[in-house]
Amino acid sequence: MSNSSSSTGSVSGTATRTFEFGRTHVVRPKGRHQATIVWLHGLGDKGSSWSQLLETLPLPNIKWICPTAPTRPVRLFGGFPCTAWFDVGDFSEDAPDDLEGLDASAAHVANLLSTEPADIKLGVGGFSMGAATALYSAICLVSGNYGNGNLYPVNLSAIVGLSGWLPCSRNLRNRMEGSHEAARRAASLPIFLCHGLGDEVVAYEHGKRSAENLSSAGFRNLTFRTYNGLGHYTIPEETDEVCNWLTATLGLDGSQSY
Repeated sequence: MSNSSSSTGSVSGTATRTFEFGRTHVVRPKGRHQATIVWLHGLGDKGSSWSQLLETLPLPNIKWICPTAPTRPVRLFGGFPCTAWFDVGDFSEDAPDDLEGLDASAAHVANLLSTEPADIKLGVGGFSMGAATALYSAICLVSGNYGNGNLYPVNLSAIVGLSGWLPCSRNLRNRMEGSHEAARRAASLPIFLCHGLGDEVVAYEHGKRSAENLSSAGFRNLTFRTYNGLGHYTIPEETDEVCNWLTATLGLDGSQSY
């Protein structure tokens, strides 16, 4: 199953841009449906690339939704257009954040999850820029709203990020300050992050620092896994750990905690 849709983003009442998202690929659960996870690809990729991999994982109780990002000019490539969840100039904490693009992509993810049955657990995961967008969705959930102030509408039970980073890290404390509810949500939200020491695209230290920033902001239920020799790609050892973590965290059939 695949389809396409559009979403808008706005910042503080300024003029909105419309983002045309590409095809969405859905991997149906092979067993009893217990959880739905939106999985977000990396820069320049598409949803179908990951749907083919996710279909092979031993997680029969998960429905995977794999959208495709809008095609837009990307500063990292000198303005050359490619699929991207938001605009980015470089993978550093000092780079300016495309809040409008992040909000639009996080809203698109939330819309995809909003029609799932009430008894289904929801999650967001991704690779590289997709992982960054998943972490931004976590910030929106915990703070209760998007960067533009609109309410975040869904509840998330799991966040997975492979070879990614935390966008808007400089604003993280401001988004959460003074809210006991935000602190409670942050402390209880399960997050699983993985990064390779040999990553030549998103440096390992950047991924590690992102995890440390989340932990120091109150995200206590966070696991950060390091893989020796792993570059900017995934390996069976990593996906096996993701499968085990999701099974235990979401209480899927076959887990010891279920």
